[in-house]
Amino acid sequence: MAVLAGILIYVSARAAVANYDTDSTYQRLRSAMHESFNNADEERFFVDVRNLEDYLLEKGDMHGYYTQRCNEIVFLMNSQNIVEAYKGARKLSQELQERKLHEEMYMAYNMLGHIYRYCGNKEGAKRNFRRVIKMMEEAGYRESMPPIYMNIVGVLEEEEPEKALALLDTARAIAAEASPERVFDIETRRTLIYYNMGETAKFLQGYKAYKEGEAQGLTSVHGRSVEVYHEAAIGNIDRAVELAREELDEESYGTIANIYKNAGRWQEAYEALQKEHRQNDSIASSVLTNSVEGFREELHLYEVEQTAARTRLITLTIIIVLLALLVAALAYIVWSRRRHMRELTVAYEHALESDRMKTTFIQNMSHEVRTPLNIISGFAQVIADPDLTASREERMNIAKMMLTNTRIITKQIDEMLELAVNESKTAVRMEDGVDIVDLLSNQLQENQGLLKQGVRLVFDNQLPSGFVMTTNKEMIRRMVNILLDNAIKYTDEGTITLRAVIEDDNKLVLSVEDTGCGIPTEEANHIFERFVKLDTFKEGLGLGLPLCRMLASRLNGFIIFDQTYAGPGARFVLTLPL
Repeated sequence: MAVLAGILIYVSARAAVANYDTDSTYQRLRSAMHESFNNADEERFFVDVRNLEDYLLEKGDMHGYYTQRCNEIVFLMNSQNIVEAYKGARKLSQELQERKLHEEMYMAYNMLGHIYRYCGNKEGAKRNFRRVIKMMEEAGYRESMPPIYMNIVGVLEEEEPEKALALLDTARAIAAEASPERVFDIETRRTLIYYNMGETAKFLQGYKAYKEGEAQGLTSVHGRSVEVYHEAAIGNIDRAVELAREELDEESYGTIANIYKNAGRWQEAYEALQKEHRQNDSIASSVLTNSVEGFREELHLYEVEQTAARTRLITLTIIIVLLALLVAALAYIVWSRRRHMRELTVAYEHALESDRMKTTFIQNMSHEVRTPLNIISGFAQVIADPDLTASREERMNIAKMMLTNTRIITKQIDEMLELAVNESKTAVRMEDGVDIVDLLSNQLQENQGLLKQGVRLVFDNQLPSGFVMTTNKEMIRRMVNILLDNAIKYTDEGTITLRAVIEDDNKLVLSVEDTGCGIPTEEANHIFERFVKLDTFKEGLGLGLPLCRMLASRLNGFIIFDQTYAGPGARFVLTLPL
């Protein structure tokens, strides 16, 4: 957000270049606005910026006036009031069109581009920024085009660094011609991209050019990041991390994770990424809360407008229709309004639930899939190093880590696919003659190697010898495996017991009990919901138990968490009809 604010403050100064250098009133108002903007003082900022806007309108400077309107939108974004920022950008666009200020329309699209980027809509952001460039070129604002190219670079640099470098070439060519003071900042940004691409030699060459420019009095908003990465590039990893924490504030976790990743220190990179994710999740939660409040206000305004419209309609109806139809008309209006409100309420609740599920799914996938992928990628790079001198034991440990994380990803993808497939099926094949004891023994054997040190896996078999059941073998195997996997995950010492027994001569009861951390009573009703995880640091997407319940239901059975179990630990009971 600091980079975005810096860009707009520069744009706000654009109007001052021609006429305001010696205007003490303008300088005083502008300084007051900048101070409250930089201090995030909401109460002062909107007073200060509107005082400056009134002064610019007095002077007839529409470009300067709408630049300050842009600063209002940026302030709202920095305050995470995304709905209000979006409404401000739309209002700005409408006013510019009504006043036929076509040369200034690029401001509205620039704001929309930043809002889309803030909300993660990269395609929408790129589309708006490219439109800004086209409009600036048509209006002759070439000196202001390089920052817009830099905005697109910010969207592309992580996933498409080569395209980002090509855009920097274009931005540099324009800056060299129209605004030479920007060239140094563009080249500094290029140096950062070289580091992120792992091209250390080019980065060090760029750093040398940066220091030469700095000696000449040049500055760049990316200077602090370049200094941090330089320490990492010359091997001072711990100093680089310390410097990032001191200099980069809210951007530090991502930078630190990048430093550790490039240094091959995967555990520390993972921990830094986890901190960044928690920080981003906190911001995303705040943004979502503000956005929902904004949508509620919009819905309220919509209801007010609808009520007013209906009132006018009722008044007109009274004049036109016969008195005998008035009661029927009123009854219909009341019924229609109530039905519409019920539909709106249901739609609103569904939208909130859908948004919550989507957000949870994206967050879980981001955390739970990207982390093992990063570990696999990191160890693959280690193994591929021709100068690797690791011992046989070290190579075996690396291979084991890669296999473990491959299994984690495979298991998560399998859970998602199975959940989707079983939701869409209407019939279950139950034609397998299954030796239950043999199936359970195999599952115990498969999970034996996953136990933590000091944990025993016990089979309490109370089934008659040669017991065979006609059912779906794969579904039973999958349910038992999910329950054992959960028990292994949360048990650090003691015993995990798989018990099989026949009850009432017509029910097969399988239970898994452990001596792990247990489940709080208040969470007992939530653990079978999708994406619910009682420990966010444990692997998994929170789909195992929901899948288990769905499979049990499709086999005409059920699964429960036994709240009567005295513990320590937890017990899950699966009951299937014979």
